[in-house]
Amino acid sequence: MTTISEKQVAEKLLQVQAVKLSPANPFTWASGWKSPIYCDNRKTLSYPYVRDYIKSELCNLVFTTFPDAAVIAGVATAGIPHGALVADQLKLPFIYVRSKPKEHGMGNQIEGVLQPGQQVVVVEDLISTGKSSLEAVQAIRAAGGEVIGMVSIFNYGFDVAVKAFEAAGVPFYSLSNYNALIALAEEKGIVSAAEIATLQAWRTAPDQWGK
Repeated sequence: MTTISEKQVAEKLLQVQAVKLSPANPFTWASGWKSPIYCDNRKTLSYPYVRDYIKSELCNLVFTTFPDAAVIAGVATAGIPHGALVADQLKLPFIYVRSKPKEHGMGNQIEGVLQPGQQVVVVEDLISTGKSSLEAVQAIRAAGGEVIGMVSIFNYGFDVAVKAFEAAGVPFYSLSNYNALIALAEEKGIVSAAEIATLQAWRTAPDQWGK
């Protein structure tokens, strides 16, 4: 079931074109997947009122769902600014996780101070397959941190991600998701009934779509 807040966040993302729908002319992801949707939540950072709204919603999510959070971690690169905003608002320490260790200096993968045993909430801008998100979780665990959960702005809702997070023992919550976005787009007449069918078919088998 789609909640009002999920649709409100989806509306903000559409408003600033952080999310674009193009069933007729699909995008190509870095993975090589063809996709009728492209999500770039970095765009929200350029709109102060939307940025503040997203920050507030993420803070509420962390505060109510993970009240024992001792550290906020951002995932490089797009999760870093949102994570820093959340940590600042909640007055919690902030760290960020690189995709791989630095090749010079201290060779850090985690930047900032993380004490062994500290309870960490990870902030992502977007969850697709969950691969990069869970690699960040593994890095934090390897450094002695206890990851108690993850929050994100948007989630595609892929089964592969749900199974991966379950296997890793990481609960995750998102402000909005693919179902909420599609429902809103249909309500607003942004996409046709035929395009809705295309969008739903893609979500079922994204790795096979368009082949």
